[in-house]
Amino acid sequence: MSNEHLNALSEAAREAWIYALPLIEVASTRTGTGSFGGGINTLTHLRDLADHTSRAVTTPNNDTLYSSAQLDLSRGPVTLTLPASGERYVSLALMDAYTNNFAILGTRTTGKEGGTYRLIGPDTPGGGPGTVRSPTNHVWALARILVDGPHDLEAARAVQSGLSIQGPACPPEPRLGGRKDSWQAYFKAADTLMVANTPPATDDALLSRIARLSLGQGRFDPALFSEEEAAAIAAGVAKAQSTLHHYAPGKAGVIQGWTYPKAELGNFGQSYGFRALVALSGLAALPPVEAMYMRALGEHRGLYDGNKAWRLHFPADKLIPVDSFWSLSLYEGTADGQFYFADNPIHRYAIGDRTPGLTYGADGSLDIWISHEPPAEAQSSNWLPAPAGPFALFMRAYFARPALLDGQYRLPTVEPA
Repeated sequence: MSNEHLNALSEAAREAWIYALPLIEVASTRTGTGSFGGGINTLTHLRDLADHTSRAVTTPNNDTLYSSAQLDLSRGPVTLTLPASGERYVSLALMDAYTNNFAILGTRTTGKEGGTYRLIGPDTPGGGPGTVRSPTNHVWALARILVDGPHDLEAARAVQSGLSIQGPACPPEPRLGGRKDSWQAYFKAADTLMVANTPPATDDALLSRIARLSLGQGRFDPALFSEEEAAAIAAGVAKAQSTLHHYAPGKAGVIQGWTYPKAELGNFGQSYGFRALVALSGLAALPPVEAMYMRALGEHRGLYDGNKAWRLHFPADKLIPVDSFWSLSLYEGTADGQFYFADNPIHRYAIGDRTPGLTYGADGSLDIWISHEPPAEAQSSNWLPAPAGPFALFMRAYFARPALLDGQYRLPTVEPA
């Protein structure tokens, strides 16, 4: 067996593992037993804000209530109803099986009055007003409902209760292979998912490069590969896993210590590596026009040391330009690159322009204090607690104004306090 064949097979396995990762991650959410693991075509409401115990999806926010539904359009259309929300931010993101946001219903797009919409699959005929067509049969519908603090929780829940989904009954789906499983189980799952969710024609170039694995045809069989070929596939998968971080923004993309979202975030096109990285570290991310996600890069592998004190200072004329709200979230990282809230004594996981008691300077400036140990009493209202170990900082800005979207505005550097 030639080295050329084995090298090509290894490279195909590398590309295929990266290409399939979003499919695998969403499928794990579909069949999981966590907070988002409800039945198919069934809406699950999370009635409390995410906290340090929320581990169903990486990088959750602490600003909105979530409602989630995994849909199967192969059995027929699904009806989505959004409630009237007034001035409250509401969005219902509709993501295809490859994690692209093909439609977002809610405040920005469909307005404050709510409405009823018919969601159909790629092979269902028809259309017309109020119809949304999905490019894949599997869809993740993820709603976010803004909460303006503890006093507002019941009112937010009332809006959340007005969100509903009606669709054909579906049996539970069996668990498929996950990213930590063997390559045999992983690619078997990918094959099954690609059959159920036909890749777009714009992926044909990549599909031709990985064709020797027979994915997406329902014919993947690891027993057909020789021992040498199996070793080449395993090597390709290992390379994909070890180099996934290469798709993160490099130093050239860091401005004043912050990374900014790529234009293709949430609608990835052919940015397969970036799409895979987001599926691992920011699954279900919204596109920039809905929400801007920025990450502050600390001194060690992008993380900050909670044993030190940090300050984020906004001059009065440099507050974040948004038409909805902004929020700074603090997470502890896991060994496999995911992020979750860290437990802390005041149960504050994020701080932003709606934080009760937030204080501004006499000149209108704003300081946020970040540390494990509580700051001085005068600073405590603006304290974002950190764990004693490493942590990450993410900024969310909903309905960013043009200055933020096009790069005229940049966040200030996180500095030692």
